[in-house]
Amino acid sequence: MFLILGCLLISSRAEAKNDSIQISILTCSPGNEIYELFGHTAIRYHNISKNEDVVFNYGMFNFNTPHFVLRYIKGETDYQLGVNDYNDFISEYTMRNSSVYEQVLNLTPAEKRAFYWALTKNYQPEHRVYRYNFFYDNCSTRPRDKVENLVKGKVDYQLDDRVQTFRSIVHEFTKGHPWSQFGIDLCLGSQADQSITSREKMFAPYYLKDALDKAVVETGKDSIHNLVLSSGFLFKSNPNISVESGFPLTPIQCGVILFIVVIGVCLYEFKKNKIYWIVDVVIFGAAGIGGCILMFLACFSVHPAVSPNFVLFVLHPFHLIGVACMVWCLKHNRRDYYSVANFIILTLFLFSTEVIPQQFDKAVILITLSLLIRSGMYIYFSIIKKIK
Repeated sequence: MFLILGCLLISSRAEAKNDSIQISILTCSPGNEIYELFGHTAIRYHNISKNEDVVFNYGMFNFNTPHFVLRYIKGETDYQLGVNDYNDFISEYTMRNSSVYEQVLNLTPAEKRAFYWALTKNYQPEHRVYRYNFFYDNCSTRPRDKVENLVKGKVDYQLDDRVQTFRSIVHEFTKGHPWSQFGIDLCLGSQADQSITSREKMFAPYYLKDALDKAVVETGKDSIHNLVLSSGFLFKSNPNISVESGFPLTPIQCGVILFIVVIGVCLYEFKKNKIYWIVDVVIFGAAGIGGCILMFLACFSVHPAVSPNFVLFVLHPFHLIGVACMVWCLKHNRRDYYSVANFIILTLFLFSTEVIPQQFDKAVILITLSLLIRSGMYIYFSIIKKIK
């Protein structure tokens, strides 16, 4: 009898010890750098009895890695799990004025032990590095997967029936950062405009946060409990702190300026009866360089949702050769068939934007119109004017 009571006492003390452990999901609000725009998710392990408080962070990467930019473009960037002291972690986001929201998970002592064991094993050098994937394997999806795999039962999320796409969610977080949004929009292809599931939306930390708040765990036929035990802000950002603004003009404003300049140059050329080809070397050259990047992404990158990309009908590497042909035909009094082909392709593109399964930034339309008008000028001077 005494032996049984002793075992029960030891067991209760062990349970109490494990109850002093908290596993929680931390969600950090977006920053201003392009890699901070979508926020961040981390896992906090807090052992009150042992005064241990650390944060497991799946968002660690090294800019100094050889060929980092090239590897990132190709989709071959390696991220890794890092471990930070909680006070250092919270101080970093406090200094950045980014809110940190905590969701303490409703776990049993056994689940807490399993969680900590899995995280420490994952932190071992041979396991900590992983191949980052912006939409499907990132700092938000990894904690979600850990929760689902280690909780005894089925995690049931409340369905988010809003029709959304990867691009629409990206736009939510790039609002107020027009150049970042423009650059990402150029790189994302038509796959980014397909409807995504509630689970796929959790690539964004704040969508994961909302999903966890409403999630329940089904451990049996009639046994259901909330996944999150408690939640609240560890730090709330100060909205009165101003942020330095970037480039004063937006992509649309630059597109309008380009369009006006092109119209002005064309009118002047009509007046002087002469093509100023240096303008086209700059415009088509820039379009060709941009097209090289997009072509590389579409053909060689393993990033999801970058191919097919219909922007390649507007910005493509052939402009680099085409502008040379345009100038050569002009100087040697030859018919410019590249301009004819480009004019037809761009015209078809403009009339097809409503049926192409891809959303285009308004600045892309302005760029298309500018390239179309310049191609039209070469058609006029190299072909139509001769016929007259």
